[in-house]
Amino acid sequence: MKIYIVRHGETKLNSEGRLQGWIDEPLIESGRELAKITGQKLSDICFHAAYSSPLKRAFETGQLIISENKAGSTDKIITDDRLKEINFGEWDGLCCTKSNFEIGDDSFWKIYSDPFHYEGPANGESILDVCKRTGAFWDELVSDKSLQDKNVIIFMHGCSLRAMLRKVYPADEPFWHGHTPPNCSVNIIEVVGGEAKLIEDDKVYYDENLISNAYDQ
Repeated sequence: MKIYIVRHGETKLNSEGRLQGWIDEPLIESGRELAKITGQKLSDICFHAAYSSPLKRAFETGQLIISENKAGSTDKIITDDRLKEINFGEWDGLCCTKSNFEIGDDSFWKIYSDPFHYEGPANGESILDVCKRTGAFWDELVSDKSLQDKNVIIFMHGCSLRAMLRKVYPADEPFWHGHTPPNCSVNIIEVVGGEAKLIEDDKVYYDENLISNAYDQ
């Protein structure tokens, strides 16, 4: 099985450095353009199954990428709540940059400095919560005998993507793997006999000068 995991394209909240968990934002034009470019670069790969977070930004990214495909890929994208971004609860939508920090609770910074002890607000999720649900999706996917020799593509989010890749990274790898995955970056994992190997790491198929990150950690 070869699994392609794609982070969604850019949204308005991304561009403003605001938390974007379960807020259901669509892509902005730059996000759509990069999704199309990524789709064109992947257009010769036949994807036998496609999965997405139900949030608009991920699902729309999936639709744009699949629409560019020329290899007979499935046009059915199955949504799964386990692929959603971390729930930031009452902090959702607030600016989280050091230059404009609207959250008012310094425990937020644990998401970067000590992520496995980040708990978020009472009505949100912890990093461990996200690892648990994305890990359950991963285990179910890689055990699906009908997909063992197939190509699978998944559309999701920066934090939830990193959480699911805990199933692939070495145990001592820092949670964020050095940075937030760029918009429309692709991680490619090959699974053989239950063993997963990362063969492409946060690969972007567009000009790297177009990478945008308004979040200053």
